[in-house]
Amino acid sequence: MKDADFSLTPDLLLNAYASGIFPMSEGRDDPEIFWVDPRRRGIIPMDGLRISRSLAKRMRRGGYEVSLNADFAGVVDGCADRPETWINGEIRSQYIALHQMGHAHSLEITVSGRMIGGIYGVSLGAAFFGESMFSSANDGSKLALVHLVDHLRRCGYRLFDTQFLTDHLASLGGIEISRGAYRSQLAIALQYPAGIDAVPLDPSPHSVLQRNAQTSNRG
Repeated sequence: MKDADFSLTPDLLLNAYASGIFPMSEGRDDPEIFWVDPRRRGIIPMDGLRISRSLAKRMRRGGYEVSLNADFAGVVDGCADRPETWINGEIRSQYIALHQMGHAHSLEITVSGRMIGGIYGVSLGAAFFGESMFSSANDGSKLALVHLVDHLRRCGYRLFDTQFLTDHLASLGGIEISRGAYRSQLAIALQYPAGIDAVPLDPSPHSVLQRNAQTSNRG
């Protein structure tokens, strides 16, 4: 669904997410923005995060730092820094505005002060809408996603929306559900309060792995 005759605002974005749709652009130099309402929706069940043996080994090795909202604009720019991107200037500015309002958040992975991966998205009720992630080193985006899902679980979130399902997300436990099933889960999640600052970020890879094992065993 395309429509270039509207002004994107933070309030419009929040209303769109609450309705189950999100904006995209054809490219960084295309000013047109259109709404997307996928027939099949990607999510990561809050109890379904899958950490491979190789990724767990990388986490145990450590040597990286995890931060929350330390460089939101830097994460957005990292996500847009690829040959083809749907993040144009208007989308970038509006999500930075959402971040300043406390509705958009980022998680960063850094090594020796250099960001090697990150993810950002929008928070509404107990739903988190993952927008994009990037990696400039092996496992950078995977580390970011694992640490973010762990933090969201601890903060009481009930829905992690990945919009689409890629092989990359499927390897981490992502699944695809129907539009109707997604809308049902979204309606429930929006009824519950949750906040990204409900608990402090736990940057310990060992703690994340332990909690994920306990969650998987309960399932």
